[in-house]
Amino acid sequence: MANTKNAKKADRQAKKRRDRNRYQVKTTRNAVKSLRSVTTKEEAEKLLPKTLSMLDKLAKRNVIHKKKADNLKSGLMKKARALK
Repeated sequence: MANTKNAKKADRQAKKRRDRNRYQVKTTRNAVKSLRSVTTKEEAEKLLPKTLSMLDKLAKRNVIHKKKADNLKSGLMKKARALK
């Protein structure tokens, strides 16, 4: 348990960051899942930029690793290109 004023503040900040990161990761994961499930090229072209942007932001803020974001983006773009 935090004893000092500084430690209590650090706990509050960590909780805020953790909650925000978890929300952003979950939202991005749902966006990736929905993009993977589309069947038309028009839908994919609409969802792709937003999803790639979300992944870039998570990587920039060190919520996920940069290479993980790159690998996810690569797979999503490959899938989008393969659609008819």
